Amino acid sequence: MWPSLSSVAIFAVIGLSRCYDIKSTVHDEYIKIDENVTLILDVSGDFKPSQGRIHLYTVHKDLVEIVPADLPLNASPPWQFSVKALSPGHDILTLNYTGTDERINVDNAYVRLTLLRSYDLVTASVAIGWIYFVAWSVSFYPQVYENWKRKSVVGLNFDFLALNLIGFLLYSLYNCGLYWIPAIQAEYFNTYPKGLIPVQLNDIFFSLHAALLTVFTIFQCFIYERGEQAVSKVAKGIICLFAVVLGVAIILSWTASISWLQFLNVCGYIKLTITLIKYIPQAYMNFRRKSTVGWSIGNVLLDFTGGVLSMVQMIINADNYDDWNSIFGDVTKFGLGLFSVVFDMFFVLQHYVLYRKSAEKIYTISDGV
Repeated sequence: MWPSLSSVAIFAVIGLSRCYDIKSTVHDEYIKIDENVTLILDVSGDFKPSQGRIHLYTVHKDLVEIVPADLPLNASPPWQFSVKALSPGHDILTLNYTGTDERINVDNAYVRLTLLRSYDLVTASVAIGWIYFVAWSVSFYPQVYENWKRKSVVGLNFDFLALNLIGFLLYSLYNCGLYWIPAIQAEYFNTYPKGLIPVQLNDIFFSLHAALLTVFTIFQCFIYERGEQAVSKVAKGIICLFAVVLGVAIILSWTASISWLQFLNVCGYIKLTITLIKYIPQAYMNFRRKSTVGWSIGNVLLDFTGGVLSMVQMIINADNYDDWNSIFGDVTKFGLGLFSVVFDMFFVLQHYVLYRKSAEKIYTISDGV
């Protein structure tokens, strides 16, 4: 007599319940050079000692020493081993299982290792990170106050505002998607099985806060004196190009030609492009007017502070973890930070040197320049 479908289902569930998932009790560990740390492997389910064994290894062979590197499974879990940091850097510890028990799974048995020179440098890096986070977050308020005080936005370039709004909206979309949408997180972990979601709560706060303050600044442009300023045709063309790229990416994602994670990456690339070009209209406008009146220097100084500190943090981390490839191997983040700082320095030069004695006037500004 053939077993019923319900019986087969019950046996299948029982079989699944007997799967033994070996995993590390931690997935991230910071270890100072010449320091030993004890790590633990445990197993789910009613595991019975067996004749198999697990072999521990890392991606890089010269950064850590593992003792013992082989653990027999004939002892009851949990199993302990020690890791000694030999050189600074980043590594991933994982393992192989050798044995005949097909119920044993080791996919979650890994530890991301951060090997560092000094814990003091870690503390300094965290402190600097919070300082530049505050500086960048506060940097939007001086312009709002400047507009309110003058009851005018003459001198504030509308191309800059339009590009800034699009950039921060896309940045917010990227951050919120990766942080809150499980399906996109699953796509990320499928691509980077042992990775970390590269978005934290402060990233979401900063991007949403920046977008909100930019919207409020644009609102001020409607209620205060603005002369004949408008978004230029060039900026409108660039925005239309971004819209086409986003439209194509949405269609491709909707039809499953690309993943939604890849769509978010497109949003990130557009945000990076905007960061490269958004200051140019304001700098050119100051040059044409021979004045920086209407463009808040407080915004510039705070942005400069945040940019310099962000690069200092990157240098500290590169030295502490011997990870100079994070700067010289992938120059995007460092280069964008440096690019923004250079523009801030140029604005400071315009404000304090080139156009220092310029008196406030109402200029006729057409087509956004």
